[in-house]
Amino acid sequence: MLDAAAILLTLAAIFAYLNHRFIKLPTTIGIMLIGLAISSVIIVLGPVIPSFSGGIDHFVESIDFDTTLMQGMLSYLLFAGALHVNINDLRQQKRLVALLASLGVLLSTFLVGTSLYFILPLLGQDVPYIWCLVFGSIVSPTDPVAVLGILKKAKVPKSLETKITGESLFNDGVGVVIYIALLGIATAGGEAHGGDHHGGNGAWDIAKLFAVEAGGGILWGALLGTIAYYALRSIDNYQVEVLITLALVTGGYRAASLMHLSGPLAMVVAGLMIGNRGRLLAMSDITRSHLDKFWELLDEILNAVLFLLIGLELFVLKITGPAVTAGLIAIAIGLGARFLAVSLPVNFLKQFRDFSPGTVRILTWGGLRGGISVALALGIPKEVDYRDLFLTMTYIVVIFSIAVQGLTVGKLIQRIGGKPA
Repeated sequence: MLDAAAILLTLAAIFAYLNHRFIKLPTTIGIMLIGLAISSVIIVLGPVIPSFSGGIDHFVESIDFDTTLMQGMLSYLLFAGALHVNINDLRQQKRLVALLASLGVLLSTFLVGTSLYFILPLLGQDVPYIWCLVFGSIVSPTDPVAVLGILKKAKVPKSLETKITGESLFNDGVGVVIYIALLGIATAGGEAHGGDHHGGNGAWDIAKLFAVEAGGGILWGALLGTIAYYALRSIDNYQVEVLITLALVTGGYRAASLMHLSGPLAMVVAGLMIGNRGRLLAMSDITRSHLDKFWELLDEILNAVLFLLIGLELFVLKITGPAVTAGLIAIAIGLGARFLAVSLPVNFLKQFRDFSPGTVRILTWGGLRGGISVALALGIPKEVDYRDLFLTMTYIVVIFSIAVQGLTVGKLIQRIGGKPA
């Protein structure tokens, strides 16, 4: 583990330097693209330098991306992201954020899965419906990491930034719960090697799991936030107070996993409580400054490593023509599903409030897929026949989302005019 951390941090630092010095893209996107380019070169030169290529391949495969992100990095990233979200701004957007992060994810999962169920056989890939829904749940959660810096540079209205950030923070947790439920139904139904079991109790199983994991995760996060708040308020020592927040995230997330509650949702709720009530009422100015700087720096470091890992994960793919074609089709299907999942709630809420004409387009194009999707795809058991296909498709969707959508969403916002949304 120490060797892997040393190598990853060193590579992240080198790639970040090269990007900042020469390429000048947003840091996370630049690191990912450099990693992707170097991975591609090494794969091409593999037959020429087999020992070197084989060593790197072995190193990347030895890193459990799914566990590293879902059981390690994600808790810190979500807490750090929620820490700087103004809860009053979030309340103003609560209806849209709630709809996008719940029904929006479910609708996107259904639309992507159903579309692929009919399209994949045309590519010679007969995938059962329940597994198509599993893939839909993999690419439906959006990732705020790559787009937030671009939104700030484009001087986006606060309301629009809150919509995208709030939705992404919450739908990560919701998306993971849906994925776990669908994967459990698929594997329990004997779907690893074929068949077309639709899961008679599927809807009830998902509803029950969602109520326990999501609801329990939110309550657990509120309890953690409350305990931490009173602990922070009772002392004035920034070293101890930063340590308390670190313990909250590390221990609280692990405890949520052991209790089968949604750790991601717990961290979002706890982060919102500490970032608003805690920062305002329980901290001195010096503590607030140190806390902000600590979590901002930790967030930047983990993001750099995460996007480096995404670039290097090219080594674990088994790329085939049909899988690449399916991945390209999945990009279009995912964007179409995202458009419908956004436009339906927005059009419904237009009865009660105003939206700018560009809201649907910006939320559609700004809904990036990222490390969460890659981790979920890698979380499919290796004995499942469709794992390699889904992994390649997910990787193509994520690379397009970050590299193309992430680099152009700022221009889209500027072209629309940055109007209030």
